[in-house]
This record gives sequence, C-alpha cells and structure tokens, in this order.
Amino acid sequence: MISYTQMLADTLFGFFALYILTKVLGKTQISQLTAFDFISAIILGELVGNALFDDNAGVLQIAYVLFLWGALLYITEIITQKFKGTRALLEGSPEIVIRNGKMIRDVMKKNKLDVNQLQHLLRSKDVFSVREVEYAILETNGEISVLRKSDYQNPTRKDMKLSPMEVNLSTMVINDGEIIYDNLEEKNLTEEWLMEQLKEQGFDKVEEVFYAEYLKDEELLILPFVNRGKPKH
Repeated sequence: MISYTQMLADTLFGFFALYILTKVLGKTQISQLTAFDFISAIILGELVGNALFDDNAGVLQIAYVLFLWGALLYITEIITQKFKGTRALLEGSPEIVIRNGKMIRDVMKKNKLDVNQLQHLLRSKDVFSVREVEYAILETNGEISVLRKSDYQNPTRKDMKLSPMEVNLSTMVINDGEIIYDNLEEKNLTEEWLMEQLKEQGFDKVEEVFYAEYLKDEELLILPFVNRGKPKH
C-alpha cells in the first residue's frame, strides 16, 4: 500500500509539474484549444493519475513520464512552427461551411456537423437566421466565425434613427431533404403551402432541398444540396 505521505508528495509534485509544463508549452485558453491539445491534456492527466496510485511509481517515474510526454508535445509545437505544411495535419485547418450564403453539405458531413449543430453555433454568434450569413468558417477549435451579408451589417436601424420593427425568429421547415412537420404546425403552415413555395422557386421535390427556413413576412429561404460550390439543382 502507498502511504498517505507518499501520495501527498506525489500529488503535489504532479500538480506543480503539470503547471510548469503547461507554462512551458504556452497553451492558450481552453476555448482556443485544438482537438489535439485537448486530447494531450487528457492524456497528461491520466498519466499523472495512474502514476499516483501505482505502488511501483514514485516521483522519479512521474517526472520521467511528464518529461517524455512534454518533450513530444514541445517537439510537435516546434515542427508546426518551423514547417507550415504540417499545421493542417497536426492542428487541423479551418473549413468554410457556408459560402456565398449556401451551406456546403460535404464539408459539413466531413466535419460531422449537421444543420442543428450549425444553427446552434450561429446563435452563439447572435445570428438567428442563415439568410444573414454570407460566409461561415468552422475553426480548428470547433467554434464558428461568421461574416454577415451587407444588409445585416452595421449601421443598425438605431444608428439610422429609424423606427423599430417587429423581431421574428426563423424556423427550419426542411432539413436534409425532409419536412419538419412539427415546425410547420407550430407556425400554422401546411405541407401544401410549402410545396407551392418550393415550386415557385423551381423545386419539384422536397428531396431536392437541403435546407428551408421560414421567416414571417419574408420569402421562404430555400437552399439546394451544394458540394463545394457545385449546386445539385
């Protein structure tokens, strides 16, 4: 059995060693960590945690493991700084998921990003409708950067001293070629009305539509299936 004194000494050493290692490696804020950084942090914690409860592991063993793993991380950082071509492989690269107002389906699929998740990321940037977005870029840390269309950029109505207008929340009515009936019912819309709107914009089948969004007093926003700028319709 490991004595409580030994566990205390190992824990204190592991704590300060991890703190120093983090400072040396110069890690950014948690929200800015890449997937590789996140996994590295988990592994470091596991290595120290397992060593603390190993009868045969002491301060020297913990120090050796931390030094070895820290050295690998440091070398990786040096490689990405010296050789720019390795950054995409080791750290990932940003991906455009909305281009010219169109969702890029294959990029979303590659990054395991569905429409609902994309909407969540947009709302975190105070964007409540896809129609406001000209470009959206999925960053390497999982966050999204948004460039709004010119009509939705500043100056605001308040800046122009215009009277306020009613604010409405957009609703998704088609997702990946399927009608969202619950949302239609919530907005008192019918499937017949939706099909008429599709035909007016040149779509014969729901299966041709990747995404459709309803906003009161606005034309139905319909986005076809698009793969890297190549529309299917």
